[in-house]
Amino acid sequence: MRMSNTIHLRKGSDGEHRDLEAWLYRPTDEDRRLPHQHFPNQLISPLHLTVELGVMHWEIDADNWQTDPTFLRVKSEQGYVFTETITVAPGALDEYEKKTHHFFQEHLHPYEESRLILEGSGYWDIRDYNDDWIRFRVCKGDMVTLPPGMYHRFTVDINDFIKAVLLFKETPTRVDILRPDGDDTQARKEYITNVLDKYNRRL
Repeated sequence: MRMSNTIHLRKGSDGEHRDLEAWLYRPTDEDRRLPHQHFPNQLISPLHLTVELGVMHWEIDADNWQTDPTFLRVKSEQGYVFTETITVAPGALDEYEKKTHHFFQEHLHPYEESRLILEGSGYWDIRDYNDDWIRFRVCKGDMVTLPPGMYHRFTVDINDFIKAVLLFKETPTRVDILRPDGDDTQARKEYITNVLDKYNRRL
């Protein structure tokens, strides 16, 4: 079930857990950094993101992330061995306008995209099973992993600032495959088979 009318707080082994707030993206010509919400807002269940579309989310102590127990556990379980810190903001990122435009182009990767937000905030847009855009907000302490083969894009919000740790299982590299070129990749085919087709069969 996609739609939800509430923002969920769940009890986990390490206390209260705040789920990602997600909603159905409203396509307009407005600034991409705005929320792009319908009126009224059409919230998406956090379980739809995680259980049905494959997004993973953890809360990390961003001020002490290198020693945070949850971060260390996830890093070990997921096999992340390299990290890189990036600040996306005018004056901090070379060719800011060009690169943020590129981040917002629909694309996929043949590997997981994993980010830990240290400061600031922004929006990820991901494709739903029916090709609608779902937008969710990330802020300080959110650690998010998108599965290989998922079409997505990213933008900062109106504050024009986000600082994040990028996590990799291999030597840091960036392979962005734009749509529709990504349709024929093995990662996309496996994502459709292992995630989207399974969800469609449950409908």
